Amino acid sequence: MNPSAPGKQVLLLGLGNDILADDSIGLRVVQILRERRPPDPRLDFIDTCEMGLSLLDFIEGYRQVLLVDAVQTRQAPPGFIHEINVADLPTLPQYSPHFLGVGEVMALGRLLGLAMPEKFRIYAVEVADPFTVKTELTPIMEQALPGVLAHLDNALTEALKD
Repeated sequence: MNPSAPGKQVLLLGLGNDILADDSIGLRVVQILRERRPPDPRLDFIDTCEMGLSLLDFIEGYRQVLLVDAVQTRQAPPGFIHEINVADLPTLPQYSPHFLGVGEVMALGRLLGLAMPEKFRIYAVEVADPFTVKTELTPIMEQALPGVLAHLDNALTEALKD
């Protein structure tokens, strides 16, 4: 069981690569909200570059998980947030290596008898450039960041009401 999870109800999990421009958006959102929000014993924050089966270690024991990651569909402007229920993942095209397989990870966790989240929502943030090696967001994503932060802060507030 995740050592952070006892007593925790909600996890904000940010995924990304901190050296690939906008791909770091999930990491940044979690880092900023961790600093901005007042401490709450029901809430935990994790930012990681891990993906796939290693996510099992992070999500086990939480009642709700809100996952934030970058996506580039080119169907929406940078900063747009695609909200996805984990149950919808099998029907989605393959956008990101980070959140693909989350459905399978959850199924495996249940099969193993682990405490899997009752609710799991993905916030896939449309980005401009997830491929360039640099440690800064692109200017357009820097402009979009306050709106993304506000959206996720509101989502956390709602999750804590459940």
